[in-house]
Amino acid sequence: MTTTLSVPYRLQFDVEVPGTPEQVWEAIATAKGMSAWFTPTELEEREGGALHFSMGPEMGSDGRVTGWDPPRRLVYEEDWAALMGKEPEALSPLTSEFLVEARSGGTCVVRVTSSGFGTGAAWEQEFWDEMGPGWLPHFDTLRLYLTHFPGQEATQLEAAAAHRCDEHALWSTLRATLGLAGEGATVQVRDATGTVERVGERRALVRLTAPVPGMLSVYTWAEGDDVSTAGVRAFLFSADAADYVRREEPAWRAWLEGLPVPA
Repeated sequence: MTTTLSVPYRLQFDVEVPGTPEQVWEAIATAKGMSAWFTPTELEEREGGALHFSMGPEMGSDGRVTGWDPPRRLVYEEDWAALMGKEPEALSPLTSEFLVEARSGGTCVVRVTSSGFGTGAAWEQEFWDEMGPGWLPHFDTLRLYLTHFPGQEATQLEAAAAHRCDEHALWSTLRATLGLAGEGATVQVRDATGTVERVGERRALVRLTAPVPGMLSVYTWAEGDDVSTAGVRAFLFSADAADYVRREEPAWRAWLEGLPVPA
């Protein structure tokens, strides 16, 4: 039986970032640019081109470019049904549109719209309720990238560890261990030094200055059944960043595993 798709879902928000339209386009519409602030990305830079977002071991989202007008407009569709493990006819594609508009003073506004159609199932609404808060922190990272590292290629570091505790307790522990006093504060954890750029709800963004320059996102999320995960994701910009990741990624994971979480 064919499922009737009649329930519309839509998210839209604007973000102002530094740079020319060409610089912003390189950051949002190329594999190199997307991989420097979002997630490892494969992208054929043309209308009809294939794309793939890597979301972890054996996890990812596939799609294709449906609108390509440099440096103004990018549209792509992802296979929402496959991403959620549903039958192909159960959901429409997940469509995302990026519009770039130049402003005076050397900035641009990026307007992002994501939309799709479903059946009105409770899990669909939950997906969209979580999508907005999940998207927004990435655009803080985009703004920081275009401010300090425009056009540069990133090497990513990622580590996470699960703990049997409430997410709020885990975030409190992580924030205290990092010494996240507030935006503008200097922090030092392990051998890394940086400046706090943003502190949000169970997430913070740090601009790293040593031993390698880059951006560090620290966060927690609830896994369910009183299990929560603490994680770090860094985008590093230097010739020796790959050596740093090979050497230090296991140590970051061990540091997260050793957080003094209350029983």
